[in-house]
Amino acid sequence: MTTKKQSASSRFPLELLSRIEDAGLNASATSQQLLIDGWLLRFSKGSAKRSRCINAIAAGRMPLSERIALCEPVYEGAGLPMLMRITPFSEPSGLDDALDMLGWRHFDDTRVMVLTDLTTVEPPDMPLDWSIEPVDNETFAVQFGRMRALTPTQCAAHAQRLADAAVPHNAVVVRRQGEVVACGQIAIEMNIVGLYDICTAPSERGRGLGKSLCQQLLRQAHELGAHCAYLQVDAENTAARALYQKLGFIDAYAYHYRTNDPEGR
Repeated sequence: MTTKKQSASSRFPLELLSRIEDAGLNASATSQQLLIDGWLLRFSKGSAKRSRCINAIAAGRMPLSERIALCEPVYEGAGLPMLMRITPFSEPSGLDDALDMLGWRHFDDTRVMVLTDLTTVEPPDMPLDWSIEPVDNETFAVQFGRMRALTPTQCAAHAQRLADAAVPHNAVVVRRQGEVVACGQIAIEMNIVGLYDICTAPSERGRGLGKSLCQQLLRQAHELGAHCAYLQVDAENTAARALYQKLGFIDAYAYHYRTNDPEGR
């Protein structure tokens, strides 16, 4: 079983990683949330699991079984599976082991990658037939949803979460001959920026578009005052992780999800 100490890289100060974890929670905040004895419950109907899971941010005082019992009707009422996000900062200590003993299934191993110096990001090398343009939240949600084959309900929830966000989000799309072929956004909190929803159309992959898009977003974030960047990526997405490593990102810590729903994702 992975421990807290093993999950966080010693290459970064723990204080920085804790702040990045907070920034990630703030960037994914939704109006559909409750705090129950130290657990932050989010139950948006969007596609992103970080906006529809439990984040165990404090140890709390109740026995584990009682807290779970209080959370169950929240997710049942929302028509969502109950998911728990397990990070190096989850409380109480031993929560992951306890859920494992209860039979909660482990899935979706994820890596948080960090780049501490945005001045190292090179200018994007964009072909002449590609153009990057800013878009509003609704337009972004529609284009992102189209490329990710999301449902109308998921797209609407995504747009609403962006509209309600306390942390400013800057979204862009990339067009080629008028057609949107990629998109992405940044969420800036003081001097930390998160890269989110980086997506490239299958027909455009392998041409350096993802790298150029990330370079553009990171340089924009630096101009707006950010010094450090983070992102979250599936541990098994080797192509994306290799791209981010080329940009200077390094694995900082891991997290995963657990659920007591046999079909929950």
